[in-house]
Amino acid sequence: MVSQKVVVKNESGLHARPAGVLVQAAKKCGSQVQIIVGEKVIPLKNILKLMAAGIKCGTEIEVQCEGETEEADLKGIVALIESGLGE
Repeated sequence: MVSQKVVVKNESGLHARPAGVLVQAAKKCGSQVQIIVGEKVIPLKNILKLMAAGIKCGTEIEVQCEGETEEADLKGIVALIESGLGE
């Protein structure tokens, strides 16, 4: 398992559209991908749970990947979050 902390940069946080972008990217990953926000562990392939977490701009999250492609998956997901998820 690999993990990395990253700060959510887009002004509106992980609302519907950026959450959808993130979930679609996670679904292409060959490993299990989840994020940790405080005490919550959220599977990144589940948009309802991701949106229910109410993650706002400036929130530090930890991205965890476990599986055959974990290194590449972690790098891709972190880069996507750091880019602002297209916003």
